[in-house]
Amino acid sequence: MFIDTHSHLFYPNFEDDLDEVIQRAKDSGVDFILVPATDLATAKEVIILTEKYDMIYGAVGIHPHDSKDWDPSLLNEIESLASHKKIVAIGEIGLDYFYDYSPKEKQIEAFKSQIDLALKLNLPVIVHNRDSDKDMMEIINSYCGSGLKAQFHCFNGSLNDAKELTHMGYMISFTGNITFKKADELREVLKNIRIDQLLLETDSPFLTPVPFRGKRNEPAYVNYIAEQVAEAHALSMEEVGRITSFNAFRIFGIGSRIKTSFTYKIGNSLYVNITNRCNSHCSFCRRKTDPVLKGYNLGMKRSEEPDAEFYIEEIGDPTKYEEIVFCGYGEPTIRWDVVKEIAKSVKEKGGRTRLNTNGHGSHINKRNITPECSGLIDEVSISLNTFNPKQYAELMGIESRMFNEMIIFAKQVKDYVNKVSMTIVSIDKLDIERARKTVEEKIGAEFRVRPYF
Repeated sequence: MFIDTHSHLFYPNFEDDLDEVIQRAKDSGVDFILVPATDLATAKEVIILTEKYDMIYGAVGIHPHDSKDWDPSLLNEIESLASHKKIVAIGEIGLDYFYDYSPKEKQIEAFKSQIDLALKLNLPVIVHNRDSDKDMMEIINSYCGSGLKAQFHCFNGSLNDAKELTHMGYMISFTGNITFKKADELREVLKNIRIDQLLLETDSPFLTPVPFRGKRNEPAYVNYIAEQVAEAHALSMEEVGRITSFNAFRIFGIGSRIKTSFTYKIGNSLYVNITNRCNSHCSFCRRKTDPVLKGYNLGMKRSEEPDAEFYIEEIGDPTKYEEIVFCGYGEPTIRWDVVKEIAKSVKEKGGRTRLNTNGHGSHINKRNITPECSGLIDEVSISLNTFNPKQYAELMGIESRMFNEMIIFAKQVKDYVNKVSMTIVSIDKLDIERARKTVEEKIGAEFRVRPYF
């Protein structure tokens, strides 16, 4: 159910009862444990642990505390250790200006060199950062777009830094520090980070969560971190386990790939994942790079797209849900005939339907499809994104004339459905109030801002 992505089980205070520690982890629902090394000696210990215990995977690297003697020749040894089949990352690496055990220049040199090695080996990095935010963010920004995958473990930084890191596609994890009484700011960070970019960790034997603070930490206590995630994101523990375990698979390859979800439940609504195809290429959409949402894998090839009967069977009784929503990482009106067939079944069984669309359905289908919504679609939600046609084209990677296609669709569909809403993503460069005026005064639809993570 859970994966503890950071636990230093090679520490001496585990040597007398490690078998019991492992068993308690299993009993607490921990499926896998990732053990990051801190130097070459512990890297060898990590490899021994991975060979002894099926549930343990490892990472190898030089911690900033141990980088005072950094020499480029160490990269060859790290690379050799990283070739072991159960080594899944380079780490723990990073910067630590709090203890300052190593000169800053050496820390930076070791950090950058090991990131470069990770890129060469196509491995993610596990990053340590303490009191070094400015240098850390400058270095990490310099790797943006390189394909680097990273986990920022034991996160203790600002919300702005967390947002910047996750915007770049990196993952964040919190330790027992998130349970501490004076951790309100950290809990606010946790609340504002997409669940798809969160991992679970304990950082054992350190940072033991409440109510065991002051005692040795161990992987079984990862439940207490999961509880904080569940509370912050209004999820069940089962959902937290499913989502964060899939996240661990995505970055480290630990566990097994989750099959494509053709329908997926969020809150009291059931979403229907019709297609990954789209006529737009939105700058904020991840359908081609990482089509994951709240632990659901929504990626599919055109050849994998099911027919209407498949969806109808998966939906079952639509009255069990608040609404059936046609929405995935693609434009559902590309398969408009399939949408209509499913919607007809849902309505005949007493269900409610909503279509999430970019508003290009009439253009895509080469006819005005809005009258066909009558009796089939109860609500249409349209991605407005901006009031400015030029900016619209830039954001969505299409011709600016498609802005007018979307506006016309919005005005026409109002005559055939119960409700039309138009949404905009909360990106700084967008004028949200002018967009609101456009929607409410010129189109007469409801306006909604959806958060951009």
